Amino acid sequence: MSTLGTLDGGSFKAGSRGLGLAFIRVRATRLLDIMVGVWIFTGGFVLFEPSPYELTFLVVLPLAFAGGVGLYRSTFGLLAILLAFTPFALIACFQVRFTPLTDALLFSIVTIFLMVTAYFIANYVAEATEKRMRVVMGAYTAAAVFCAILGTLAYLGLIPGAEIFTRYGRAKATFNDPNVFGPFLVLPAMFALQRVLLDSGRAAIMAGMVFLTLFVGVFVSFSRAAWGHFALSSLIVLVLCFWLEAAARDKVRIMIMSLLGAAMLVVALAGLLSIPAVASLFETRTAGQDYDSGETGRFGRQGYAFELALDNPLGIGPNEFSFLRIIEAPHNVYVTVLHVYGWGGGALYFLLVILTLWRGIAALARPSPYRLMMIPLVATFIMLAGESAIIDTDHWRHYYLVVGLIWGISTAIRNDDRRTAPRHQMLI
Repeated sequence: MSTLGTLDGGSFKAGSRGLGLAFIRVRATRLLDIMVGVWIFTGGFVLFEPSPYELTFLVVLPLAFAGGVGLYRSTFGLLAILLAFTPFALIACFQVRFTPLTDALLFSIVTIFLMVTAYFIANYVAEATEKRMRVVMGAYTAAAVFCAILGTLAYLGLIPGAEIFTRYGRAKATFNDPNVFGPFLVLPAMFALQRVLLDSGRAAIMAGMVFLTLFVGVFVSFSRAAWGHFALSSLIVLVLCFWLEAAARDKVRIMIMSLLGAAMLVVALAGLLSIPAVASLFETRTAGQDYDSGETGRFGRQGYAFELALDNPLGIGPNEFSFLRIIEAPHNVYVTVLHVYGWGGGALYFLLVILTLWRGIAALARPSPYRLMMIPLVATFIMLAGESAIIDTDHWRHYYLVVGLIWGISTAIRNDDRRTAPRHQMLI
């Protein structure tokens, strides 16, 4: 295990002070796994900032110190980006002219905080990887299924107070926006899809039900980006499983399961579209949107934001864009980080995305028991990186979670020389 060191209390001997520290560490480690599960589950409830996700993490972090979570050399690139990004993010706050300084600082602090969560989760899953990935994805899947069911029932008007969980006639569940709710459901859906393709029996059936539930949740979000994200990530998982992990017998099964699964999704989609209100909104969302074109459209706003970035090397600060010539945000993270955090902050954010993609794809090229865990992560992050060009993802909690998981799993792959392991042990 290539660590720089762990946050432990040294060696422990019976009858010494170390025995008490060892007892505390064992208890803290057990409680840490429970609290990480709670923390990940609260990622499905983001109606305000700071959200329960941030507040729960404040309990997780001291437990990590007490439990001795290791700090791995191969995750230090992530820490370096965090440390280098922080000054640029704080300097940008003092460039604001219209936004209250406290609001600007809160925005930047949330971004920095989310990078901290990525670094934590990377180190957390790098050790005891199989066990801890089950904790993380078990909690994430539970949250996603809950949100998908809630959003679907609210959209169909089948629960009291349904309007609380919808926006613009679209499901948003316990999120502020349908465009965040939809993508949140993708990662656990990809893990479920992988299990459908490579597992059998009751586990595959249960995974299929999870996948179908999350598919419906994504659909009723009526987010075009989420639809594309879900479809293309599913295709990537299918191709990677077929190419990298499937034996000859598995390949035949995958082809059959893919045809059956596609047929079931078509039936589910047809059932939803048989509802007049659903069909009407679907037709509206699949048609061209006026706000995508023109000087004040999505792409016009992005061009203007890029001009601002070029003219302001230190950035203009958070939330300033809406006070200038165009009110609506550019909805492109890559130009947003440039004009908000300046050239330095933007460059470091680009580096974060590039290195995460590189580590994920490089890890897929190396046979490892943990590659099964990496496939859904890479399939999801590739589309998140692409989706960031048309929507603001810089404060999406699950975005940074995926980043941290990719760094953590790639670390586990580097530190474990095994090329294979029983599949049932590694499927999440």
